[in-house]
Amino acid sequence: MGALEERLLYQDEQLKIMVRRSLTAPEAPAVALIGEIDASNSRALAGALASCRQGSYVVVDTGELTFIDVSGLRVLVMPTLPPSQRWIRLHNVTPYQRRLLRMMGWYYEPRAHHLPV
Repeated sequence: MGALEERLLYQDEQLKIMVRRSLTAPEAPAVALIGEIDASNSRALAGALASCRQGSYVVVDTGELTFIDVSGLRVLVMPTLPPSQRWIRLHNVTPYQRRLLRMMGWYYEPRAHHLPV
Protein backbone atom coordinates (compact mmCIF):
# COMPACT_ATOMS: atom_id res chain seq x y z
CA MET A 1 0.00 0.00 0.00
CA GLY A 2 1.33 3.43 -0.95
CA ALA A 3 1.82 6.36 1.37
CA LEU A 4 -1.18 8.62 1.94
CA GLU A 5 -1.54 12.29 2.74
CA GLU A 6 -4.74 12.92 4.69
CA ARG A 7 -6.28 16.21 5.72
CA LEU A 8 -9.56 17.61 6.94
CA LEU A 9 -11.33 19.46 4.15
CA TYR A 10 -14.54 20.44 5.95
CA GLN A 11 -16.36 19.74 9.19
CA ASP A 12 -19.63 20.79 10.79
CA GLU A 13 -21.84 19.22 13.47
CA GLN A 14 -23.11 16.55 11.04
CA LEU A 15 -20.47 16.02 8.37
CA LYS A 16 -16.74 15.53 8.15
CA ILE A 17 -14.98 15.57 4.77
CA MET A 18 -11.48 14.11 4.58
CA VAL A 19 -9.30 14.24 1.49
CA ARG A 20 -6.85 11.42 1.02
CA ARG A 21 -4.22 11.74 -1.65
CA SER A 22 -1.92 8.94 -2.64
CA LEU A 23 1.61 10.25 -2.73
CA THR A 24 2.31 7.88 -5.62
CA ALA A 25 -0.81 8.89 -7.65
CA PRO A 26 -1.83 12.43 -6.60
CA GLU A 27 -3.84 13.12 -9.76
CA ALA A 28 -7.03 11.50 -8.41
CA PRO A 29 -7.75 12.59 -4.84
CA ALA A 30 -10.08 10.43 -2.78
CA VAL A 31 -12.58 12.14 -0.54
CA ALA A 32 -14.19 10.34 2.41
CA LEU A 33 -17.60 11.55 3.61
CA ILE A 34 -18.37 10.76 7.25
CA GLY A 35 -21.73 11.49 8.90
CA GLU A 36 -24.83 13.11 7.41
CA ILE A 37 -25.52 15.27 4.37
CA ASP A 38 -28.67 17.35 4.04
CA ALA A 39 -29.75 20.80 2.82
CA SER A 40 -27.80 22.47 5.64
CA ASN A 41 -24.41 21.28 4.38
CA SER A 42 -24.82 20.13 0.77
CA ARG A 43 -23.63 23.49 -0.59
CA ALA A 44 -20.47 23.21 1.56
CA LEU A 45 -20.01 19.68 0.20
CA ALA A 46 -20.20 20.95 -3.38
CA GLY A 47 -17.60 23.62 -2.65
CA ALA A 48 -15.29 21.22 -0.86
CA LEU A 49 -15.39 18.71 -3.72
CA ALA A 50 -14.79 21.40 -6.32
CA SER A 51 -11.80 22.69 -4.34
CA CYS A 52 -9.99 19.36 -4.49
CA ARG A 53 -10.63 18.66 -8.17
CA GLN A 54 -7.33 18.73 -9.99
CA GLY A 55 -7.54 16.05 -12.63
CA SER A 56 -10.42 14.68 -14.62
CA TYR A 57 -12.27 13.26 -11.60
CA VAL A 58 -12.49 12.96 -7.82
CA VAL A 59 -13.20 9.63 -6.11
CA VAL A 60 -15.76 10.03 -3.30
CA ASP A 61 -16.13 7.29 -0.69
CA THR A 62 -19.69 7.30 0.69
CA GLY A 63 -19.36 4.19 2.86
CA GLU A 64 -19.32 6.13 6.14
CA LEU A 65 -22.37 8.27 5.44
CA THR A 66 -25.22 7.54 7.85
CA PHE A 67 -27.74 9.77 6.03
CA ILE A 68 -28.02 11.63 2.73
CA ASP A 69 -30.98 13.57 1.35
CA VAL A 70 -31.81 14.60 -2.21
CA SER A 71 -29.73 17.79 -2.01
CA GLY A 72 -26.66 15.72 -1.14
CA LEU A 73 -27.39 13.17 -3.84
CA ARG A 74 -27.61 15.94 -6.43
CA VAL A 75 -24.15 17.18 -5.48
CA LEU A 76 -22.65 13.70 -5.80
CA VAL A 77 -24.48 12.50 -8.91
CA MET A 78 -24.69 15.71 -10.96
CA PRO A 79 -27.91 14.56 -12.68
CA THR A 80 -28.09 17.60 -14.97
CA LEU A 81 -24.83 16.63 -16.68
CA PRO A 82 -24.42 13.77 -19.15
CA PRO A 83 -22.53 10.84 -17.58
CA SER A 84 -19.42 11.57 -19.65
CA GLN A 85 -19.11 15.03 -18.04
CA ARG A 86 -19.60 13.98 -14.41
CA TRP A 87 -16.32 14.35 -12.56
CA ILE A 88 -17.29 12.64 -9.30
CA ARG A 89 -16.75 8.89 -9.11
CA LEU A 90 -18.60 7.25 -6.22
CA HIS A 91 -16.88 4.48 -4.31
CA ASN A 92 -18.07 2.21 -1.50
CA VAL A 93 -21.74 3.05 -2.15
CA THR A 94 -23.93 1.36 0.45
CA PRO A 95 -26.99 -0.70 -0.53
CA TYR A 96 -29.22 2.01 0.99
CA GLN A 97 -27.56 4.73 -1.10
CA ARG A 98 -27.78 2.58 -4.24
CA ARG A 99 -31.49 2.06 -3.56
CA LEU A 100 -32.06 5.83 -3.23
CA LEU A 101 -30.16 6.47 -6.45
CA ARG A 102 -32.25 3.87 -8.29
CA MET A 103 -35.49 5.34 -6.90
CA MET A 104 -34.45 8.78 -8.20
CA GLY A 105 -33.47 7.34 -11.57
CA TRP A 106 -29.88 8.53 -11.03
CA TYR A 107 -28.13 5.20 -10.68
CA TYR A 108 -25.48 4.97 -13.37
CA GLU A 109 -23.15 2.06 -13.73
CA PRO A 110 -20.61 2.44 -16.51
CA ARG A 111 -20.53 -0.36 -19.00
CA ALA A 112 -17.51 -2.61 -18.89
CA HIS A 113 -15.00 -1.65 -21.52
CA HIS A 114 -13.56 -4.56 -23.43
CA LEU A 115 -10.03 -4.24 -24.61
CA PRO A 116 -9.22 -5.46 -28.12
CA VAL A 117 -7.61 -8.86 -28.09
